[in-house]
Amino acid sequence: MTLSLVVITYNEEENIVRILDELKNTVDEIIIVDSFSTDRTKEICTQYPQVKFFEKKFKGYGEQKNYALSLCTQDWVLFLDADEIPDRELQNSIHKVISSETPEFNVYKAQFNNHLGIHLIKYGGWGNVCRERLFRRGTARYSDDKVHEYLITDEKADILKGKLDHYTYKSIHHHIIKINKYSDMMAEKMFDRGKKINRFKIIVSPAFEFIKVFFFKRGFLDGFPGFYIAKTMAYYTFLKYIKLYEKIRLIEIEKKYGKI
Repeated sequence: MTLSLVVITYNEEENIVRILDELKNTVDEIIIVDSFSTDRTKEICTQYPQVKFFEKKFKGYGEQKNYALSLCTQDWVLFLDADEIPDRELQNSIHKVISSETPEFNVYKAQFNNHLGIHLIKYGGWGNVCRERLFRRGTARYSDDKVHEYLITDEKADILKGKLDHYTYKSIHHHIIKINKYSDMMAEKMFDRGKKINRFKIIVSPAFEFIKVFFFKRGFLDGFPGFYIAKTMAYYTFLKYIKLYEKIRLIEIEKKYGKI
């Protein structure tokens, strides 16, 4: 059996070298779908002969990932983010699956080690993450959600041995940029689905999110990094709801008074 590594990118010059160097000799093809990066991502990727580099305007994570899947030609697909690296045990587990003539499953999940800078985060909902990353081509596709997309499949999934090291954010500045981007997309997603919002939920939900992450999910056991995660999750919750509220209010004003 053969294996495609698939990654969608946008301004990933600081991450893409790490994943390509780690996996270039263990996969049969590498599919990169880039959203017209403005940094050196394209220049770096095209230096690797194993890479098939494509560019497509980004309209949402689900659509971008499904386009990338359509470009794969190998038997199995390993779909990773640019900031994810399988450890040695996980790489061996992947090799064992695709080397088997009759693998027991067609979809496999990977367990995550989530890193925040130099800190390995074990609590707050970050320490027990497990997501589909390896599957036989043709057995799965992604939902069309702009953000928080998920794998759609009728197959049962097994869990691979080993861990996927996820290097989330290189700085607070980088983290805040991502929070702003994801909250924009999440507000659009909720708006498209007709979700309503009121001021009470905007006020209460961020506080509840902090309590849930820091106390109920034991984020406090990660110390100050756990506090930081709880606070930024609360901030993300506030932003996505206030942005949704703003979109709804603007539509209401335009209907009442005409376009401003």
